[in-house]
Amino acid sequence: MKAAVLIRFGNAQNAFELRELPELPCKPDEVRINVATFGLNFADVVARLGQYKDCPPLPAVIGYEAVGQVLETGALVTHVKPGQRVLAFTRFGGYATQIVTDARAVVPLPDFIPDAEATALATQYCTAYFSACMAINLWPGDHVLIQAAAGGVGIALTQIAKNAGCTVYGTAGSDAKLETIRKNGVDVPINYNTQNFAGVIEKTAPNGKIDVIFDSIGGQSVRQGMKLLNAGGRMVCFGAADMSGVGKLQVALKALQFGFYHPVQFMLRSASLTGVSMLRIAEDKPNILQHCLQEVVQKAAEGQFKPKVHGVYPIHQLWQAHETLQHRGTIGKVAIQW
Repeated sequence: MKAAVLIRFGNAQNAFELRELPELPCKPDEVRINVATFGLNFADVVARLGQYKDCPPLPAVIGYEAVGQVLETGALVTHVKPGQRVLAFTRFGGYATQIVTDARAVVPLPDFIPDAEATALATQYCTAYFSACMAINLWPGDHVLIQAAAGGVGIALTQIAKNAGCTVYGTAGSDAKLETIRKNGVDVPINYNTQNFAGVIEKTAPNGKIDVIFDSIGGQSVRQGMKLLNAGGRMVCFGAADMSGVGKLQVALKALQFGFYHPVQFMLRSASLTGVSMLRIAEDKPNILQHCLQEVVQKAAEGQFKPKVHGVYPIHQLWQAHETLQHRGTIGKVAIQW
């Protein structure tokens, strides 16, 4: 099989090498898949920069999701069969023409959902679904702030929040992205390059407070957001994009910007702060991952979820796709085709 192997940390153009690798064995509870398309996530960029502690030792094959056809199933697998088109979540290994993964990370995929849209469902929509529907609850009338609302998870969270009857505030960094998130359902678009999101919310939200915040930025945005939470407010953090591409000292300084919190603060305000990592869920709670995958594919099939695709790149343009994603030049999902 072929794989785009991460051979060195740093610049995307020099980081990957296309190699022939031996096929992996398929265990009784696993599925082997012939990959047609795989997706990129910001965590891939962080791994390529050498800042993701879970990244396997180099040389490594990274990647979390793939769409393809089942080649082989283990003896214990019953819900998918060879020849079936599927969506799969992987614990790394996604940048390859074949993957082998836990069967609980694989679900059948309707033919009418395009490959690139489907790749958004595995990591990004599952992250959004777990964050908004399992880690916390959204209620009709909630005022919800979504940081980076033009990203894959942000687009998914917006659709979930609007379906729940919420008022949505979303941040993005350009006029084009503001227009995109507005069309996706954001009621109050905020340009984080020209506006202070906290100031906008203090002026426009009831009592200047917010009920729910979904934060993928980290650092100072978390500390600012905590001050905006209403009684009963919930913040869910699922990333730290603000800490990517900087040196170790800057990472430490930005980590301090999150602020320091004590349980008494949360009890007095009846507020909560939750962290989400779908990689940890996949590792430790694979049945929950299976539930999330089934739900997001079903909702996409019903038209409730509508993934937006920024672009589909051929494999030889993997590094360009990485750079575009790193520099926040994307709106929606980035997919790679073999």
